[in-house]
Amino acid sequence: MRTFDELVAEAAAAPTEGWDFSWFEGRATEARPSWGYARAMGERLGRAEASLDVQTGGGEVLASAPALPPVAVATEGWPPNVARATALLHPRGAVVVAAAEDAPLPFADGAFDLVTSRHPVTPHFDEIARVLRPGGTYFAQHVGPGSVFELVEYFLGEQPAEVRAARDPEAERAAAEAAGLDVVSLRAERLRMEFHDVGAVVHFLRKVVWMVPGFTVDAYRDRLRELHERIRAEGPFVAHSTRHLFDARKR
Repeated sequence: MRTFDELVAEAAAAPTEGWDFSWFEGRATEARPSWGYARAMGERLGRAEASLDVQTGGGEVLASAPALPPVAVATEGWPPNVARATALLHPRGAVVVAAAEDAPLPFADGAFDLVTSRHPVTPHFDEIARVLRPGGTYFAQHVGPGSVFELVEYFLGEQPAEVRAARDPEAERAAAEAAGLDVVSLRAERLRMEFHDVGAVVHFLRKVVWMVPGFTVDAYRDRLRELHERIRAEGPFVAHSTRHLFDARKR
């Protein structure tokens, strides 16, 4: 059995750029939504003329598409991910634009017939609707309410009701419709996650930084050590992610 210090040191040193989760192989698992977002996104990209992938991360999901449209653009706000996405997507003919998550999208009205996004921090529906052509589609997988809160609350304690209710799919439906999008389909699922060692938890919280804001190993060493002992005694730490699939059309 590897020691607590060995597991934590390895995870603390692992790179966190991009959305490649291969580091978790054999150490953590997460059930995937039944709809298969990457495959379905790829099918839509194959039919599009001009597409925009918002908050693309390291570009890994967009790069998985078998074919990209004649005009393919992605935005990303975190500089290390901008560089990673550029290296991955430029050979495919896609342009990566550095753009802050909360800034207006730097594109003309009606520039795209397809806007996609996988796990946007915040979906800015007014901007999405603005850059879509009439009849264009917003197709995206969002993180839902209370996602992985078993882990969040292990470190932060019980969260207020308004925090738990954030990212509610019905509230997002209302916001999308108010922005001028007709929601064709909205599906939601709750999915099991397992963390098999404390290193997987450390890497996850370093990579998905909004789960436990300001997380560092030093700040949470005591709770991490307790979690290490719990996993050794009881087995994997179980949490649940929530996801919903948006399929909306510009009026």
